[in-house]
Amino acid sequence: MGKRMTIIASSLLPWILSMVVMVARAEDPYLFFTWNVSYGTRAPLGVPQQVILINGQFPGPNLNTTTNNNIVINVFNNLDEPLSGIQQRKNSWHDGTPGTMCPIQPGTNFTYRFQVKDQIGSFYYYPSLGFQKAAGGFGGLRVNSRLLIPVPFADPEDDYTVLIGDWYSKSHVELRKQLDSGKALRKPNGVLMNGRQGKVGDDSEEPLFTMEPGKTYRYRICNVGLRNSLNFRIQGHNMKLVEMEGSHTQQAFYASLDIHLGQCYSVLVTADKEPMDYYMTASTRFTKYHLQGTGRIRYTNGKGLASPVLPEAPVSWAWSLNQFRTFRWNLTASAARPNPQGSYKYGQINITRTIKLANTDGTVDGKLRYAINGASHVDTETPLKLAEYYNIAEKVFKYDTIQDVPGPDSNQIKLGPVVLNATFRNFVEIIFENHEKGVQSWHLDGYSFFPVAIEVGQWTPDKRKNYNLLDTVSRHTIQVYPKSWAAILLTFDNAGMWQIRSESLERAYLGQQLYVSVVSPERSLRDEYNMPEWALTCGLVKGLPKPAPYV
Repeated sequence: MGKRMTIIASSLLPWILSMVVMVARAEDPYLFFTWNVSYGTRAPLGVPQQVILINGQFPGPNLNTTTNNNIVINVFNNLDEPLSGIQQRKNSWHDGTPGTMCPIQPGTNFTYRFQVKDQIGSFYYYPSLGFQKAAGGFGGLRVNSRLLIPVPFADPEDDYTVLIGDWYSKSHVELRKQLDSGKALRKPNGVLMNGRQGKVGDDSEEPLFTMEPGKTYRYRICNVGLRNSLNFRIQGHNMKLVEMEGSHTQQAFYASLDIHLGQCYSVLVTADKEPMDYYMTASTRFTKYHLQGTGRIRYTNGKGLASPVLPEAPVSWAWSLNQFRTFRWNLTASAARPNPQGSYKYGQINITRTIKLANTDGTVDGKLRYAINGASHVDTETPLKLAEYYNIAEKVFKYDTIQDVPGPDSNQIKLGPVVLNATFRNFVEIIFENHEKGVQSWHLDGYSFFPVAIEVGQWTPDKRKNYNLLDTVSRHTIQVYPKSWAAILLTFDNAGMWQIRSESLERAYLGQQLYVSVVSPERSLRDEYNMPEWALTCGLVKGLPKPAPYV
């Protein structure tokens, strides 16, 4: 399913002053945005703190697009720190990570140009540099189906975005200094829902959303947090799961959903209860502490106040694992193209390479670091993709500094850029092993993959007999429970430099990430776009003549 681009905008971006739709001859429609990124003061937990605003909004505005739209975003960086960008198929030039792009310097602007090609679903954008996500700069991103593509449910009355995540009352600068000093962060101070913690029992609180009795609404729920998995539920209402990170699912009802870091679920909710207010609740999972955020839903003709008695969350990660096993791909539904999702027979493709990635932690020179197979990634001044494209990779990084299987010295953490060399169009198996006590969440840029199994213990080849090779949901983020492993399958058919990272911001910042270099041997425009003329350059490639373009 590597033919599907993953849209998580990894950037410290500003959003929306204007949006114009136009058709340029035979091209797909264009959407134009102007984003101004700045600091502002808000009090999401009741204490004033500095946050990152996009056009004055916290969280940032929703980006509402349709499959194959061309998106043009002019970003003005009014911060005192650099910014980074957005991701696209065949176009890691705009992937938004330090390994692919030069940052937007303070006081300057940059225009992103990308296409939401062959993609539908629910996503979000966020900053990727300098721990800035802990200050905001995130927002919802939806890609609607084209009118000619059938959707496996009736059009909802309205479409709502719910951004949930844990939050610190300290600024991102303070948190970053603490990590740079070698100390782990303490627990977060709360949970936000669309930038607000909510107050149970405060009947003066305005609702986040309204519903008309008898109507059905779509809620796109994304965990944009920093550290914790969250359980989401709506007081008195069941949720029908219909889509997950760009894939239509078999439809089933849930009273609550565990949503792990970086994940987005799309549900339908029908206003079929007594007309009054109801609470949405997001609360931490798998922790000794309890944090929660709430938001109100109001029936348009409602007269009753919301009950202060909130539904409780499940109590074990075994429950969460069992819920994961109920998620199934809708094989007959179309996604971005008319052909059914199930026409891609991922379970019938031979595996050509197995990569086992184990997360570890430790210290280097007395400072905390996180690692993968004993290697803790360090960003380089020259983005890895640019070094590779300009043929000076050997001056910036080495390929394959880790092996496909963790070695006996994996507990001895080494610092440096981590880049795996992958063969274009190989069908690979990646095993994420978690030997720690906390839940991990992993994301792969540039691809959707098939999470075919999550099990307790350590992975061995004979575990393949338990794989779901028929209808696991194609997605781009997967959780790994304590002392457990997760297996994913995918084809490396998207040329570029793509990041695999922990969705825990602390762990990724301190090295739990790597890049996969996927180079087409033909160096053809069929497989990868040329470096854009407007792309920023920095580090060792600044001022160098560009290599010959692909044809």
